[in-house]
Amino acid sequence: MTTVAMSAAADTTFRHIKAAASVSTTAQVGAFPSNLSLPSNCAARKAFSITCSSTTLQTPSAATAASSSSDRVFNFAAGPATLPENVLLKAQSELYNWNGCGMSVMEMSHRGKEFLSIIQKAESDLRTLLDIPSNYSVLFLQGGATTQFAAVPLNLCNPDDVVDYVVTGSWGDKAFKEAAKYCKPKTIWSGKSEKYTKIPAFDALEQTPGAKYLHICANETIHGVEFKDYPKPAGESTLLVADMSSNFCSKPVDVTKFGVIYAGAQKNVGPSGVTIVIIRSDLIGNSQPITPVMLDYKIHADNNSLYNTPPCYGIYMCGLVFRDLIAQGGLSEVEKKNVKKAGILYDAIDGSKGFYRCPVEKSVRSLMNVPFTLAKPELEAEFIKEAAKEKMVQLKGHRSVGGMRASIYNAMPLAGVEKLVSFMKDFQARHDS
Repeated sequence: MTTVAMSAAADTTFRHIKAAASVSTTAQVGAFPSNLSLPSNCAARKAFSITCSSTTLQTPSAATAASSSSDRVFNFAAGPATLPENVLLKAQSELYNWNGCGMSVMEMSHRGKEFLSIIQKAESDLRTLLDIPSNYSVLFLQGGATTQFAAVPLNLCNPDDVVDYVVTGSWGDKAFKEAAKYCKPKTIWSGKSEKYTKIPAFDALEQTPGAKYLHICANETIHGVEFKDYPKPAGESTLLVADMSSNFCSKPVDVTKFGVIYAGAQKNVGPSGVTIVIIRSDLIGNSQPITPVMLDYKIHADNNSLYNTPPCYGIYMCGLVFRDLIAQGGLSEVEKKNVKKAGILYDAIDGSKGFYRCPVEKSVRSLMNVPFTLAKPELEAEFIKEAAKEKMVQLKGHRSVGGMRASIYNAMPLAGVEKLVSFMKDFQARHDS
């Protein structure tokens, strides 16, 4: 009797899974860019009786699409951050059986032909997006940008080499402190005394003659300060190195101005667990003798980012995001959208007659991370609570600075920013007495 009862329960479970799979697959295919298609050789596993879609993309019913969107919140987190809904739905449809190979990306050998096609396509699309020249290598690594705080000096210089750091926020400061373990870094400018609200005039920077590299953090997630242009190293052999974790692929960048660009993926281009390094190829191979093998760029470049098992599923997700950005028209079009979103939010803050305030100098305000405070700090907890009820989450500022912070990366839709602004105006009307 026990066996019969368990079989009935299992049968009910499988029928529910089958029904759910059918609905989710239909929903996602209409959401992904129309110029992309699902593979036609998708095979089914009989245990679940799932029939994969053909290359024809079906448009989901209005009810199904509305149901999918209504279950989602507007996530203003600084990272891990929101991902494009169509990318998530695409990944959902491929989770069980990728491209008819009979397994999930999470089950693949990183040396198998299936995953090789994924990582090669991801790199190709990233090169297209950023117009990366052939004399630059692209590495997909683990460890986050924080690991690169050590990897950069370990790969680019010797222990006695001097390197310059422009510190415009907490992440630049952390990078400087980590570099001190492996070389001789010098802070040539710091915005700490002014609470990291500015970026220096480049001609005023007193760069160190013979410095191996000049390091910047292109966008400071915590303080909301972003470089709109980039300084030029004074020395002919000095390299420009940038942490672009929080504005990577948010706008076009001339890669040739940099020796190294590194970025944690979990802001604009993928989930946590993936770090992307773009490095001029002739700089590879000069690591210090003490460099751990997993931080050695040459090891990873020689093995095409496959020296050990990489963050395979994260790389797959990054690849889907790259395809989505290309389908939007590339980074010039993406930048236009980001400028519009940020403009709406900053205008609401500046137009609130002091009820909301952004401390950052207007010329260097971030398009990605918008910090603001309330004139009445005692209302901050209520603001966060009420916003959450309206399905807007992760608006609390970083613990080190307080206040509010709205992170509006590529995947944050315009509707999310408009809803936040509407809420801010309503909240002010009810509390500005």
